[in-house]
Amino acid sequence: MKKKELARRRTFGIISHPDAGKTTLTEKLLLFGGAIHTAGAVKSNKITKTATSDFMEIEKQRGISVATSVMGFEYNNYKINILDTPGHKDFAEDTYRTLTAVDSVILVIDCVKGVEEQTRKLMNVCRMRSIPVIIFINKLDREGRDPFSLLDELESELGIHTHPLTWPIGIGLRFQGVYNLYERKLNLFSPSKTRISDDIIAIGNLASPKLDEHIGSDSAEKLREETAIIEGVYEPFNKDHYSDAYLAPVFFGSAINNFGVKELLDTFVEIAPSPQPRETNLRKVEPSEDVFSGFIFKIHANLDPNHRDRIAFCRVCSGRFERNKYYYHTRLEKEIRFATPTSFMANEKSIIDDAWPGDVIGLYDTGFFKISDTLTEGEQFVFKGIPRFSPEIFRQLINKNPFKAKQLDKGIRQLSDEGVAQLFLRQQGNIKIVGTVGEMQFEVIKFRLLHEYGAECDLQPMNIHKAYWFTSKNSEQYERFLNLQNLHIAYDKDNHPVFLAEGSWSFNIAQEMFPEIEFHLTSEFKTNEDAVQSIQQWGEK
Repeated sequence: MKKKELARRRTFGIISHPDAGKTTLTEKLLLFGGAIHTAGAVKSNKITKTATSDFMEIEKQRGISVATSVMGFEYNNYKINILDTPGHKDFAEDTYRTLTAVDSVILVIDCVKGVEEQTRKLMNVCRMRSIPVIIFINKLDREGRDPFSLLDELESELGIHTHPLTWPIGIGLRFQGVYNLYERKLNLFSPSKTRISDDIIAIGNLASPKLDEHIGSDSAEKLREETAIIEGVYEPFNKDHYSDAYLAPVFFGSAINNFGVKELLDTFVEIAPSPQPRETNLRKVEPSEDVFSGFIFKIHANLDPNHRDRIAFCRVCSGRFERNKYYYHTRLEKEIRFATPTSFMANEKSIIDDAWPGDVIGLYDTGFFKISDTLTEGEQFVFKGIPRFSPEIFRQLINKNPFKAKQLDKGIRQLSDEGVAQLFLRQQGNIKIVGTVGEMQFEVIKFRLLHEYGAECDLQPMNIHKAYWFTSKNSEQYERFLNLQNLHIAYDKDNHPVFLAEGSWSFNIAQEMFPEIEFHLTSEFKTNEDAVQSIQQWGEK
C-alpha cells in the first residue's frame, strides 16, 4: 500500500516571471485533470474574473498572485499536488519557501519575452536546491521569438541543458500545432479557451506523406529540417539527467487555448520524481520510512473570510498521516491531535482521513505553528532549509486607532507568522519594525490588517540598510555588543536579537569593533554559504 501510494504521487511547483501565464497554466492542468470542467470556471466579483488559484481579495483587485495556492487532483491514477506560487518579485520569499515543499518544478516562459529577471532568480533557487525542471514555453499563438533562439537563451541565461520534447509548427498567425517528439504524434492547433482539443494524429515517421496532408508541404519540410537539427545539436533526452537537474525537457503550447498542456501533463506524470528524501538537523528522512514526519512551509490566516480560520500547510515527508492521531511538535515539545485535516482545491477544502509523503495537508492552527515547525511521531529533529532572509525595505508600524491596538498587534504577528513580512521589536520605545522584500508587501499588509482585523495603520520609512542575525563564542563580547548597540538591536518573532545596520559603513564599523561576532544574513545560521549568496544576489538584482 505505502509503496504504491509513494509511486503515484507527483508534487511540484509552477514558477515564472509575472504575466508569463503561470496561473493560467495551473488552471488548464486542473481542466485536463478533471478537477474543473470548464476553463474559466472561476470566481467573479463586480470588478473582474479571477483565476481559480487566486482567492485573496487583494489578488482579485490587482489581478496577481500574492500567496501560494495548493491544489490536488487525480489524473490517470496519479495523485498530483500543484503549488502555484506568486510570480511578483515582492513575494519571492513565499515562492522560495514553497520550493522547499516540492519535488520538481514547471517553469513557464513567455515566447514573446523569453528569459526575464524573475526567471533567472527563480532558476537560481532551483539550481541551489537541485530541483528537476520542466520548461513550458507559452503563448505560441502570439508573434514570438524563434524557438531555437529561445532554447539558446534558456541554456545561456539559466545555465541548464535543454531538450525539446514537443516542437512548434509555425508561431503566431502561422501557428498550426506541435509535433510531439516524445510520442511521435502531431497535435493540430484549434483555438479554444474553454474546451479540450482532441485533434491528435499519430505520425511515427516524419517522412510520411500524411504530415504534408495535414500541415502542408512547406511546413512539413521545415519541421523535418528542424527535428533533424534537434537530434544533431541537443543532448539526447535522458530521464536520469532530468532527475539530477542537469537537463530540462521543453514543451511548447498556448495555455490560454488549452493547447500543448495535455502533452506536458502526460509526460510530466511519467518522468517527474515521486516524493524525495528530506534533510533534517540530525539525518536524512526517507519517504519510505514507516513513521510519519512533516514540516510547515506556509501559514495562512482567514483563508475563509466567513470563518476567520488559520491554516498551516504541512508537507508530508515520511510515513502516513492519520486523522485524530497524536503527533509530536518538536519545537513546543508537545503532542497535538488534528481532528479536521484538509486537502485543498485552491480555497476549497475537504476533510481527509489520511495522507502520504508528497501530499500537502491543511492543519487548523490556533496559534501554535510557525513556519519551519516539524511534526514527528516522537523523534526530536527539525527539517532544514526554510530560513528567513534579511529584508530589503523596513518600515515602522504606526497605529492610527488606539482603540484597535490589540487587533493591530494580533494581526501583524499573525501576518509575520504567515511569512507575509518579518516583524522586529525594538524594546527601547516598544517600536514595531516591519521588513519586506518589496513595496507591494506593505500594500498587502495594510489591506489585510484593515479588512481582516479592523486595524488601521501607517508604515513609515526607516533608515535601515540590512538586518543581521549574530552569534559569538565569546559571551563577554556578545553582551558588550548588545549593550553598546542597544539603539540598533531589535528582536525577531522567535526573540532572537538582530542588528539593524543603518548602512554598509555602520556594519563595517561593527565588524571592526567586534571581530568575534559572526553576522548572518539568514536566520538559519548553518545554511550553506553558497545558498545564502544566491538568495542575497536574488534580492539585490
